[in-house]
Amino acid sequence: MSTTTLEAPVASLSIKIDSANPDHHLWNNHGTWWIHYTVHQPDYTKRRVRVSLETRHRQEARRRRDALLAHLEAEGLGTE
Repeated sequence: MSTTTLEAPVASLSIKIDSANPDHHLWNNHGTWWIHYTVHQPDYTKRRVRVSLETRHRQEARRRRDALLAHLEAEGLGTE
């Protein structure tokens, strides 16, 4: 009898960095910047997440995007 313990898989972010596009994962919706990314769930489904960054300024949106993604990674939601 095996004593191996199986751990439940965790969700992972699907973040693709495009160095040629500093606004990757960002979009402007009527003047307000939003972030969008995909989370792959343990049950092999995926969930698209869209969050308002609540700013009209592109540079601030980039900072908020980077902070949000860093926070998610620090919380254990690793990136693919």
